[in-house]
Amino acid sequence: MRLAVIIAEYNPFHKGHAALVQAVRRAGATHVAAVMSGCFVQRGDAACLSKWARTRQALACGVDLVAELPVPWAVSGAECFARGGVALADALGADVLAFGSECGNAAALQRLAGLLCGSAAGEALHGYLSQGMAFAAARERAVANLAGEKAAVLLRQPNNILGIEYCKAMQAQHTQMACFTVSRQGAAHDSPAESPTPSASRVRSLLESGGVWETALPAASAAVVRTELAQGRAPASLQQVERAVLYCLRTLPEAAYHALPDVSEGLENRLRSAARCAGSMEELYAAAKTKRYSHARIRRLALSAFLGLREKDAVGTPPYLRILGFGAQGRAVLARAAQKGALPLLTRTSDSRILDSRGKNVVELENRAADVWALCCPRPAPSGLDRTTGILVFEKGCVDTWGSK
Repeated sequence: MRLAVIIAEYNPFHKGHAALVQAVRRAGATHVAAVMSGCFVQRGDAACLSKWARTRQALACGVDLVAELPVPWAVSGAECFARGGVALADALGADVLAFGSECGNAAALQRLAGLLCGSAAGEALHGYLSQGMAFAAARERAVANLAGEKAAVLLRQPNNILGIEYCKAMQAQHTQMACFTVSRQGAAHDSPAESPTPSASRVRSLLESGGVWETALPAASAAVVRTELAQGRAPASLQQVERAVLYCLRTLPEAAYHALPDVSEGLENRLRSAARCAGSMEELYAAAKTKRYSHARIRRLALSAFLGLREKDAVGTPPYLRILGFGAQGRAVLARAAQKGALPLLTRTSDSRILDSRGKNVVELENRAADVWALCCPRPAPSGLDRTTGILVFEKGCVDTWGSK
């Protein structure tokens, strides 16, 4: 077996995702697994489809097994997101970590990751931050001074940045995984432009507006979306519970703001103040944002407050490996993960009984997030889905069966 693992959101699974799966197989991977965000995603919003629908898309389009990146890591910034995803990829027994990037050069990203992990880069970064520069600009300036503009320009593109964080996490965790990347094709990340291979943001926009989205997705993935639309389960959005979010933020105790993930330099106070006067989520984001704090960071912070997440919830790496679904070849991947035994393996609800208090807390946060996500659907779904929905088995001639929990 040569196992490639992809860390992804599949929000939703489009042709660009399928192209990466095909590329890693052409490069020699016999099995492909994904570590996928669950109900909420890094941009600070609900996933447009349920985690189970997105698992079905991935399995129908060539992925052999899907594991879940727990919510404290899934809605974090790039560094924490990568740390959690890399740890779970390693726990699966990955030989290769695969991802898309704008540059398509794994060696260049690995070199830059090594530089950023060094003391010289840290000192230079701290110096620029102390001058009041935003983090992204300060980091780019530090790299330019140490390694030149050619290296620094890699930090201007989002997939490169995430790839560098993957490389940093692999180095910090001393994994034995190789790094594989392909050049991102089609529209740029988050681009609203029309393209034969549009961005996931563009696909979501078309889903929300009733536009033509089918051509952007593989046929098997599009079939899943049509089913979810017909059942009123898509597209899910935090806008469905906008006033509930604002209520939560207005009534959240001051101490809870200080305990939120990724708060510094009074950002929690700025969010708290914005929540008192904002009449919509967009007004909240606009009031809290400054040149120093990105829109995405504000969105993640507001979502974390709504979901009851705290800084300490995402310390370190995920405490378990939860499997959402697998196909015919996925059984071998599951066996490898079980044999490695790096983390407790969850394939049914009752498995959580073996976890320690930290693991049980993360499971409870995931259950709560699924209950909130159910209210983000056009037709609200019942609560308890995370406790009652079984593992998806996708095999026997593409017949889907839900395993019992």
